[in-house]
Amino acid sequence: MKKCLGYGGFGATFAAVEENLPGKPLCVIKQLRPPVDNPNDHVYQMAKELFEREAEILGRLGNHPRLASLRDYFAEPPHFYMVQEFVDGKTLQTEVRENGPYEEGSVKLFLRQMLPVLQYIHEHGTIHRDIKPANIMRRKADGELILIDFGAVKQVGQIPSGAEGELTQFAIGTAGYAPPEQLSMRPVYASDIYALGGTCLYLLTGKSPKELETDPQTGEIRWRQYVRVSDAFAQVLDRMLAVSLKQRYATAGAVMRALDLEPHYTNLSQGLRTQKTTSPPVPSPPDPTIGDSQASRLAAAIRARKARALHLESGETDSGKLTPSRLKDALRRGKKDFAGQDFREYDLQGEMMVGCILTEAILSKANLRETILEEANLGRANLQGANLQKANLHKAYLSFANLQGADLRNADLTEAYLRNANLRDANLCGANLEGALVAEEQLAGARTNWATKLPVGIKRGNWWPL
Repeated sequence: MKKCLGYGGFGATFAAVEENLPGKPLCVIKQLRPPVDNPNDHVYQMAKELFEREAEILGRLGNHPRLASLRDYFAEPPHFYMVQEFVDGKTLQTEVRENGPYEEGSVKLFLRQMLPVLQYIHEHGTIHRDIKPANIMRRKADGELILIDFGAVKQVGQIPSGAEGELTQFAIGTAGYAPPEQLSMRPVYASDIYALGGTCLYLLTGKSPKELETDPQTGEIRWRQYVRVSDAFAQVLDRMLAVSLKQRYATAGAVMRALDLEPHYTNLSQGLRTQKTTSPPVPSPPDPTIGDSQASRLAAAIRARKARALHLESGETDSGKLTPSRLKDALRRGKKDFAGQDFREYDLQGEMMVGCILTEAILSKANLRETILEEANLGRANLQGANLQKANLHKAYLSFANLQGADLRNADLTEAYLRNANLRDANLCGANLEGALVAEEQLAGARTNWATKLPVGIKRGNWWPL
């Protein structure tokens, strides 16, 4: 043994030398130190199982370049030992304390380095459950980030449901980084996504997520006031940190696809400037059709924007604007992409528009009564004064959409994304917003009544007649 590195939980960690290897490299020895030394004691058995589980899972994960590899595991009852690769470097927690918070670009780079590691762990049926700045080290030799400490891991499907509660009460993660479902002892892969998002907040602010304010109604962290990041990246972090599993990214791959699309959000919001060029069009990003429908719709919208830009560059006019009848015919033929189109005052009552891309489309005063817009992308669309009575907007994406004065009576807005949407004077009487991502401040300017089904934690405002 060279020195003690620290104590925690039921164990201690030491730096040591591997005498049997050439060059006698350093290693880390983790020693199990249960609070009792009676092998028959209930607490001793639980601590032993946690320790053995960590060793077993590290063995399953093998030698990944961004994980501290397992070198050996042995028992000398009542003590147990694990030998791991020694990582010479500093944790990100130490790095921020010494050098200050990161800029946006550095945090994006951090995510691109760590998300593939998370994906690898999840593909092996493992949930880390304790991702935080103190458990990620930057290796001194090459600057690579290494994920350490698998003491809280869970092998999916490995532990019987009756025993899991007993085990995890001692190792469920860290306050501020562990999401609600993990604290309820029901962790899923997306729980690690939340913890990684919390780590991003620490890198940006130098504060643990538990030190930041939370919305008393929804439990969402109010973090934007502390940092300066682009709105597009803020939306990615918001979804990583969503309290609701339905709103949070489900996989590491979905976050990576969102980061790939994030630079294009500005083009989507401002429109592509059409400049003459003889160079071929830039290939659009791959269509991420699996794992994150929002990313898929954004990718398609980006392609549509570029196609329209090339159309104008060739000198053609916009004589091919879709009339209501041509639009309905296109829908029946399965066309989905209508980003940026002008459909103001169109009569589209009852049309089937599932998954349609209507980013920045103009639908002011359009008749969309009973229209099926499930999972449609209406980001930044103008729906001012539109008739959306009984419309199906389940899981629709309406970020920054203008719904001022829109008639949404009895509409289905379950699990819709309404962050930053303008709901002033929108009629939501009888509408169903269960699971929707929307702020209480947004709903304060809308019309609701006793029949409006609000998201959990949102207070009911003034009542209006149906």
